[in-house]
Amino acid sequence: MQEDFLHYVWQHQYFDKAELQTEDGQPITVLRPGHRNSDAGPDFLNARLRLGEVEWNGAVEIHLRASDWHRHQHQTDPKYDQVILHVVYTADASVQRTNGSMIPALTLAPRLPARLLAAYEQLQNQPVERLLPCAPLLPQVSELTRTMMLGRVLLERVDQKADRLTELHTQLAHDWEATTWHALAAAFGFQKNTEPMSRLAKAVPLSLLRRHRHDAHQLTALVLGQAGFLDDALPDDYSRQLRTEYEFLRHKYNLHGTALAAHEWNFLRLRPANFPTVRLIQLLALLHVRPMLFDALLTAQSVRALEQFFGAPLPDYWQTHTRPGKPGKTAPLGRSSVHLLITNLVVPLRVAYARSLGNMEQVEAAVSLLDQLPPEHNHYTEEYETAGFRNTSAADSQALLALQRGYCASRHCVHCGIGSALLQRK
Repeated sequence: MQEDFLHYVWQHQYFDKAELQTEDGQPITVLRPGHRNSDAGPDFLNARLRLGEVEWNGAVEIHLRASDWHRHQHQTDPKYDQVILHVVYTADASVQRTNGSMIPALTLAPRLPARLLAAYEQLQNQPVERLLPCAPLLPQVSELTRTMMLGRVLLERVDQKADRLTELHTQLAHDWEATTWHALAAAFGFQKNTEPMSRLAKAVPLSLLRRHRHDAHQLTALVLGQAGFLDDALPDDYSRQLRTEYEFLRHKYNLHGTALAAHEWNFLRLRPANFPTVRLIQLLALLHVRPMLFDALLTAQSVRALEQFFGAPLPDYWQTHTRPGKPGKTAPLGRSSVHLLITNLVVPLRVAYARSLGNMEQVEAAVSLLDQLPPEHNHYTEEYETAGFRNTSAADSQALLALQRGYCASRHCVHCGIGSALLQRK
């Protein structure tokens, strides 16, 4: 059993309240269970209880075992002095506030409905390899319940991505263009190289990019040099010219010690089309021909317009090289890569900006772009499709991934609308 199951039981009061009393025999009347606290401190705040003849307003703390109070060091934390009731599955210890006063306890183990506990255990005890723990029980859940849950988790996933961009925007002095540059660089890492791409964006600030974005040679030298790809012995004239140009720029802008090293990038198990050097060249082609990134990504009216935006042509040299001096075929961004950038960058960026303006219509319009994109197919989405979930657009795929990662993988069934519906079935 997880503690969040007891949170669920207390929040919805799904237990036998007949002759409810504390461990020391005081009658309990729950007038208000309180609201769930997502920050540090007790689990439920602003609860209202009658203990014996006295009415109390305060907090409720919940544990599987009463002794967890001591394991978590609550007896020394003043935030927990406001607790008026300790709700536990098993009362194996008495607990005190920081001043030594005792906190009454309510034991739930004998009061849980057998059907509710059995339904919860059925969900929790599914094999670990089963991505969707409620798969055998899904026919018992209405299509409306599933649809509402998927809509909820889609917005949660988009909001989480937008939250990260909002935080980045704050760190960058509320500059949306700089935020777009940093977010775009990270997105071009396509997971395997997101972290070094993020550090590269810091190593080449937007103010420096703006000075050289109209000169393709200088721009390429600056970014590849700061990425650490111009340090090796370079076999052709073009690469050596890049190296010479980079040395000049490094001294001019005092960039000593800010560059990454080539070994910090991930090439292992990547196809040449996904090499970080290839992604950097594609990014550089975009930076060279697409000034004012933020405005362009914000105002493009359709997926087709965004595909055209990201379809910047590559210079001749880079059509036949995957690294400086290393021959290999390179192409502009493919449609699937562009669709990932729309999903992971454009939509969250538009949502973050719309939220900053308080414009919910723009938030909805940004999320609706996902309905225009084809679905993703991987082993996660395939399992959900097999269980009967729809996956016909990127909106569906993103919702299924959010459901898996936020709820199913951690078996947080009590927080899921689908799991909750199963637990509440008579």
